[in-house]
Amino acid sequence: MGRQFMVCMIVFLINISGGPLPNPDGDTPDAITLWGFGNIIKNIFFTTGLAMVFLTCMCGQLNSQVNASFCMLDYCNNYFAVFTMWFALAVEMSGLLHSSYLIQMLVVKLSGQEVKSREAPRTAFQSFFFWFRCLASLAILCFCFAVTFVALFNGQTTMWEGVPASVALVIFLILMTIVGMLEGMQIAFFAVAKIPASERGDSYFAKKTCDLLFHGGGNNLPGFMIGRQLSVVTCMFFVARVTSVKLGENDENIFGVPDVVQELFNTGLLGALMLTIVGSIAWQLVASAFPIAFLSSPITYVFLQICLFFEATGVCAGAWVIAYIHKTIAGFQKDEVYIGTSEERAMKNMNDDSKRLPSGAGFINPLPAFKIAAPKSLKALMESDEAVAAFVRALSQASLKPATEEN
Repeated sequence: MGRQFMVCMIVFLINISGGPLPNPDGDTPDAITLWGFGNIIKNIFFTTGLAMVFLTCMCGQLNSQVNASFCMLDYCNNYFAVFTMWFALAVEMSGLLHSSYLIQMLVVKLSGQEVKSREAPRTAFQSFFFWFRCLASLAILCFCFAVTFVALFNGQTTMWEGVPASVALVIFLILMTIVGMLEGMQIAFFAVAKIPASERGDSYFAKKTCDLLFHGGGNNLPGFMIGRQLSVVTCMFFVARVTSVKLGENDENIFGVPDVVQELFNTGLLGALMLTIVGSIAWQLVASAFPIAFLSSPITYVFLQICLFFEATGVCAGAWVIAYIHKTIAGFQKDEVYIGTSEERAMKNMNDDSKRLPSGAGFINPLPAFKIAAPKSLKALMESDEAVAAFVRALSQASLKPATEEN
């Protein structure tokens, strides 16, 4: 949840920092010059923000997602990933996005199913704290919608001139739905990637979706990631256009708020929060709870075909080059090198080979060094619980055994 808010907020900030400025000499298109390009090229790549979409996709997102889709373990095996995780968890703990849980509960209730949680039952204080954050997040979300709709119908957003407010509202709702579907598809696809084909359900479209997704050695999975990310970022830039508040010189602050609060509105934070909760996280939570049911929708199969088509056009093929360079420098290996395929793991018990784990600056120490360089909390747990200490010692001895046998 926290990661998704960070992504949406960064895209909105990029839209503000890299968006086109008004013509300095009025409404004449020729007032803006860009390397001598004609108005058609400038309108396609600059005015619409398409250049920023491609730059954000290829350099900021796609190359990382291509490698992460194949090499999840290696990609997470560094301290920056740990820092990002803790920061994202801090955002989630703040409760700013807790209204997403309310949407998930509503969907689960309407479906007549039940989500089984592995967490222990909440205490009275934990329940109070959870529901307090849910209600506070819901109130903030409603306020965000109120501010955005008032600004939209007053013509106080960064939406292109000439687009009626009603049309902009319909576009906003459609784009939020598309982003939600694509976000849910990503979660569902990764959920089924590590389970055997026999456990992926009997639905016709679920089978067709999985067959297409894992066709050709699984290359369609990163291909989907490229087409999906291009679609999501494009939708996010358009949503940022619709929801980012921009007052005129003589306009009063929305709802009469102080200038400091109005400046906060102008940053696009409200739009990023709405998109994160309603257009992203809520769909991801539903897809994580019911991945097979999500794959059973024909819309999922259609969107997969569209994303693969976008990738096949080659407009973001540069991401593969950047990903290859990154993978070569970092020494990433596929997950199957460490854990085998889901079918292989079902047939035999494959242990991780600690000798294949990269070590050095920026990487978490593998066992047995991890026993010495373990976090303080683990060391304290080992001192207080002999079973944990024995387990860590057993892992250390197992990782040292091959080296002893070679000597």
